[in-house]
Amino acid sequence: MGNGGYDVAHYGLTLAYEPKSQQLTGTAEITARATKELSAFNLDLKGLDVRSVTVDGRTAETARAGQELTVRPHDDIGKGVEFRTTVRYAGKPVTITDPDGSEEGWLRSGDGALGLGEPTGSMAWYPGNHHPSDKASYDIAITVPEGLKAVSNGELRSERTSGGRTTFRWHAGEPVASYVATVAIGPYETKTYEIKAADGRKLPVYVAVDPAEAKTSEKVLDRIPEIVAWEEKNFGAYPFSSTGAVVARDGAAGYALETQNRPVFPGAPDLGTLIHEMAHQWCGDSVTPKSWRDMWLNEGFATYAEWMWDEDHGGDSAQHTFDALYRGDYYDDAKEGKAVWAYPPATPSSAAHISDSPVYERGAMVLHKVRQTVGDDTFHSILKGWAAAHRHGNAGTADFIAYVEKVAGGDAGPTSSRMSKLRYIWASWLYGDGKPSSP
Repeated sequence: MGNGGYDVAHYGLTLAYEPKSQQLTGTAEITARATKELSAFNLDLKGLDVRSVTVDGRTAETARAGQELTVRPHDDIGKGVEFRTTVRYAGKPVTITDPDGSEEGWLRSGDGALGLGEPTGSMAWYPGNHHPSDKASYDIAITVPEGLKAVSNGELRSERTSGGRTTFRWHAGEPVASYVATVAIGPYETKTYEIKAADGRKLPVYVAVDPAEAKTSEKVLDRIPEIVAWEEKNFGAYPFSSTGAVVARDGAAGYALETQNRPVFPGAPDLGTLIHEMAHQWCGDSVTPKSWRDMWLNEGFATYAEWMWDEDHGGDSAQHTFDALYRGDYYDDAKEGKAVWAYPPATPSSAAHISDSPVYERGAMVLHKVRQTVGDDTFHSILKGWAAAHRHGNAGTADFIAYVEKVAGGDAGPTSSRMSKLRYIWASWLYGDGKPSSP
């Protein structure tokens, strides 16, 4: 996934979907800057028929090979030059099955569809540079039959009906990694209101819920303002200009996903899942991994947010959860307990395992070991500082290690006991094979 030679700044997507025929018609205007001289470049697009491609208004030659759409512009593009590629396409978007068996891409339902992208699904419904390291702003206009709603990232700028069809226009001004871009189409019931963010902003909240899930979702979704306020205390100012959630019909997907601004849930979420996906707005959506090997920086942080919430709200302490995982009695199934140690969090064994327990639970255990070593005050400074230092950017495991050592080292020096303990954590807990010899 992903392509070199250019950096995307903005996606302008104009989409129309007909649920009965399952036909998607799209125009993607991709504004990018060349990072080297280009005689050709590639976009990721799986399935769909490409009708035409232009670069800066002039027809470009194209070729298809698997998911690669090669574009050869009329004239070479110089290094540093901004250019606009327009791709017109149509067809039935595909559902992609990952190596781990999960499904993403375009998930169809009788009365709508759900576009989910982690890690490769976005290429099923629009062409782009689909790698987490290339983030961009988005304008997405979606036209659907009257009576359906079309929900996406950012803020709803307009909703207009004409001739039996309604167009919804969404704008996401902050950078979005393509795997957390989304489109949700269906007979959603929507609710909008505002909350006050920690920095004094009025933060719009937009919630869309499938009617079948409305009653079971209401109580937990009403806690979004409380969750945002608590997570701001732990991770710093909310990083985006709106928030909310999308609750699709139960079974629409096999998982929840941290789609930017409003996470998507397949049915009514429980409180822990809502806390987890909202925490991703800081860790994963704003601070996005440089590569998929850095996934633990998403999932370890979001999992540890669940532990901290429990600790702050009368549940088990983070230490209790850590100890139970280390002993192996956190799960009823002994196999699940052993799975935590299948591979180091920072080196997933293959694409089929980037969402396994070592990335989530053992990733959270790494953070708890850091907390044990540096103390609560410094640890909370690290959580806030990390989110602020890489706000709307990309960061990898090496960046996190360097940041923690810089903040935690202080005046102690590189040979101090604290630094030695941190380096033991990196070697044994983050990169080490198997279960560390002591908790």
